[in-house]
Amino acid sequence: MFISVLDLFKIGIGPSSSHTMGPMVAAHAFRERMARHLDACKEGSGKLAVRCILKGSLAATGKGHATDRAVALGLHGHLPQDVVEEGLDASVARIRGTESLRLTGGQEIRFRQDDDIVFDEGPPLPEHPNGMIFQLLDATGKELLSETWFSIGGGFVLPAERIGELTAPIGTRPAVSVPFPFDSARAMLEMAHASRLSIAEMKRRNELTCRTAAELEAGLERIWDAMQRCVERGLGSEGVLPGGLGIRRRAGHLHRALRASPEAADAADWLCAYAMAVNEENAAGRMVVTAPTNGAAGVVPAVLYHLVHNRGGTQAQVRDFLLTAAAIGGLIKHRSSISGAEVGCQGEVGSASAMAAAGLCAALGGSPDQVEQAAEIALEHHLGMTCDPVGGLVQVPCIERNGFGAIKAWAAASLALREGGRHFVSLDRCIAAMKQIGEEMSEKFKETARGGLAVTITEC
Repeated sequence: MFISVLDLFKIGIGPSSSHTMGPMVAAHAFRERMARHLDACKEGSGKLAVRCILKGSLAATGKGHATDRAVALGLHGHLPQDVVEEGLDASVARIRGTESLRLTGGQEIRFRQDDDIVFDEGPPLPEHPNGMIFQLLDATGKELLSETWFSIGGGFVLPAERIGELTAPIGTRPAVSVPFPFDSARAMLEMAHASRLSIAEMKRRNELTCRTAAELEAGLERIWDAMQRCVERGLGSEGVLPGGLGIRRRAGHLHRALRASPEAADAADWLCAYAMAVNEENAAGRMVVTAPTNGAAGVVPAVLYHLVHNRGGTQAQVRDFLLTAAAIGGLIKHRSSISGAEVGCQGEVGSASAMAAAGLCAALGGSPDQVEQAAEIALEHHLGMTCDPVGGLVQVPCIERNGFGAIKAWAAASLALREGGRHFVSLDRCIAAMKQIGEEMSEKFKETARGGLAVTITEC
């Protein structure tokens, strides 16, 4: 099992990795498939049309997560990295009102966003709750080409023919021969003890099988730079977030208050300001780094930003933090899920908190056993967390929840560093518990906005 740190941490666009970035990537892939199909069969575009049917969680909360706008951008040839600087709203404005799209081979296909993206709120597809069916239709409505895609969390997507290959869909590339192929926390610790290497160093050596040291360093620097920009842009922005709830940005105000009276602030205050800043950017459809998802994008940057900017952390610590966090995130994704639509928010903020706790513990000199313990503590105290976004928007309770995820990560690392890494519940068992809880959790509480906070908010 190998998921690269540069794949797990992806620079993308808000508000959701599974509902915005994933659908955009899948739509772009189907656009390329249409072009190849039409080239191969020598069929003129004529009055052909394209349609996308959103299923399951994508249908339930797709409007609030901008899934329809993301699909439209993908079909028009855009990928998340193409629109990170411009932002979602400005990118969508450029294609608004168009009634066709032009493929790479020159074919013109009818596409009207309001008519040709269907929110099907019937039963989800059996393979995964985040399903999309893309269809190329002729003038009579006959289907010429169809593909089903699944957005499996963190911006990863899989076509239907591959979803059944995996017990826990992880979206990794084909197997790579790496020196430390750990697929469990137990195996990770055994390899660390045998090699006398840190988790970060084992992860680094695995990465070097598919890229040079210079490429890895540049990639890590690019990720950290983007995380810092997200925090600082969020701290410098004001106003009301889009979506209709009237939620005002709060991170900038909080940060100014902390800077005015730093002697009265503690780590929790700073962590909340940094995490909320990132997730307010995410809610506004601007650039974030999936860590491991957009809904949980504030936790890892907040902890790392506080380490560097408030505690004097070094670049070497940043690298160890990111590599260790990615190792833990890869294990969770492999052995369970990071998708809120599959396992609830325990798989998003819970996973992010475990990653941040492990990264911080490693950066502060923790042993592999202490790193594993830090990750387990943080994840354990998110078990059972539902995903019940009000209005289908990644705002309430998501923005504040990232702040608390960062606080738990800091506390977990601190506790693990004061102990020897010996603890009762292993990380593997905790991940297994999260998976079981997710399987037994009501669908109402898994990113459908049909239960919990999403339906109990009342006007006073």
